[in-house]
Amino acid sequence: MIEVESIHHVSLSVTNLEKAKHFYGDMLGFKELDRPDFDFPGAWYQVGNQQLHLIVQQESSTFRSDPEINSKEGHFAIRVKDYEKTLKHLKTLGIKIIEKPNSISGFAQIFCMDPDLNLIELNVDQQDLK
Repeated sequence: MIEVESIHHVSLSVTNLEKAKHFYGDMLGFKELDRPDFDFPGAWYQVGNQQLHLIVQQESSTFRSDPEINSKEGHFAIRVKDYEKTLKHLKTLGIKIIEKPNSISGFAQIFCMDPDLNLIELNVDQQDLK
């Protein structure tokens, strides 16, 4: 049996590193980390105790083509401290979102997409809604 400690990182394919870095670094506020000098472009970010690794790959088989947010598609989730503050921040930046504060999951959820249509869930426990 594997003894799991935690998820270390999530890797996402992106097509435009500058747009992706603007979204994750400037808009979402993730701290960029030093990255080894790989033979391909990308960026690493600290997200709580885990990391997000962006890998530039123009023809990835993982890219979505549907520009609509669909929470049933593959995504990664980030636990945030304050649902309303996060919601206000995303709306202020004009980021397209879907709100699910009363999701049957027990999490108050906000879904959004990066410039390459990778889906992101931001959530809190519903009992923590203010």
